[in-house]
Amino acid sequence: MIVSYNEIQNLCRKAFCGAGFELGDAEDAAEMVAWMQCHGLGGLAALHRGLNFLLEEEPDRLPEIVYKDSDLAILDGHGQSVLRCGSLAAELCFAKARARGLAVVKIRRCHNRQLIMGYLARIASRGMNVTAFWRNAQYPLNEQVVGFRAGKSVPEIRVYAVHDVPEENAPNDGITLIMANHVDLLPSMRSDYQYELLASHNESSLSAFEDDAFAQGIEVDESRWGELKRLASRVLVEATEASRHGAGAGQRDDD
Repeated sequence: MIVSYNEIQNLCRKAFCGAGFELGDAEDAAEMVAWMQCHGLGGLAALHRGLNFLLEEEPDRLPEIVYKDSDLAILDGHGQSVLRCGSLAAELCFAKARARGLAVVKIRRCHNRQLIMGYLARIASRGMNVTAFWRNAQYPLNEQVVGFRAGKSVPEIRVYAVHDVPEENAPNDGITLIMANHVDLLPSMRSDYQYELLASHNESSLSAFEDDAFAQGIEVDESRWGELKRLASRVLVEATEASRHGAGAGQRDDD
């Protein structure tokens, strides 16, 4: 089925509210998913893969800064979705890079990591060079590198298969963010270990996909769309119950 960017954003926002997100966080998370979907990067598929984990998370458990100095910060995501900790990490790295010229922020113990790309697009639009990379625990181990040039709304993306990685690289459940206000940080790979390029996306191809998405609509999987509708319906049920308890005349006849 074909839907618009606004339809994806609106339904995702309601679905995230149904999952226990505060309204502002739900709007941010919905924008991240819609951004990926309209650039052909499978935002809804990424959300679907992590949805069961997302629904089991504790909404009030916030990411924790476990180390911080002038140039580096490390956050513990407590095993939750990057949609709950990505905004804090990106904003923290941006603030440090603005002050110091270059900064690194690491997020430990998080999932749905692909969905951080929308947050990084927002940061890059403010004139910051951004690179992020993370590894997926599979064999061969995959490493994804995403780089935004300052002022650009789309990244360069590379996905590599890395062979013969030493044991100390496990577990692979984190993200590293690097931001600089004066040098490009486009993705590349240099390693003493054997690796191969599995996939790449350049700025022009992603921009072209975005243009088509806004002109012709965005194709989505009907079953995943229905899944989001069912999650969004939780908000309607809760609202109906609240309305029922508050129904009736007020103290004045013209309430």
